[in-house]
Amino acid sequence: MYVILGIGNPGKQYENTKHNIGFISLDFLAASLGIEMNKIKHKAIIGEGRIGSEKVLLVKPQTFVNLSGESAGEILNFYKIPPENLIVIYDDVNLDAGRIRIRPKGSDGGHNGIKSILYHVKSDQFPRIRLGVGKKPEGYDLADWVLSKFTKEEISVLSKAVDQVPDMVREIIENGPQSAMNRFNGFGQ
Repeated sequence: MYVILGIGNPGKQYENTKHNIGFISLDFLAASLGIEMNKIKHKAIIGEGRIGSEKVLLVKPQTFVNLSGESAGEILNFYKIPPENLIVIYDDVNLDAGRIRIRPKGSDGGHNGIKSILYHVKSDQFPRIRLGVGKKPEGYDLADWVLSKFTKEEISVLSKAVDQVPDMVREIIENGPQSAMNRFNGFGQ
């Protein structure tokens, strides 16, 4: 079983903000797989389905970005899933809008949602799909930047990256993170 977790903030006021690209990606993945996100448990909205022969749980934590690890830790413990079978999708302000970077493991890179997941999962050995939302402009507060809405130009660029999410997740599950890195890293250059 795999857990695909999108990082974001719950609530209407956070829809279509840079910090919610993980939720947006998960909604697109669920729609492309015909999975309904309709269960509430483990402090998250969850959908269950399959990718190929693998059972998958799609997870949108409802704890806000900085506490995303609470859901991740509970789910991995409850289902006895190893961290390697957790795939996290989230925003990255260090990448240009629409750029994709997949990693098999690593540090939090300054992202508080990942920091929370590392703490609660007690491992850094999980693949991540980082979607670039652009660097914050000079003079912007980082929190204001990641909570800002997308411009029309950003939507155009980011929709192309989000369109790749089902293929990226499938590639990680079927052939591993390294294969996905070879295929998708650098997308959006």
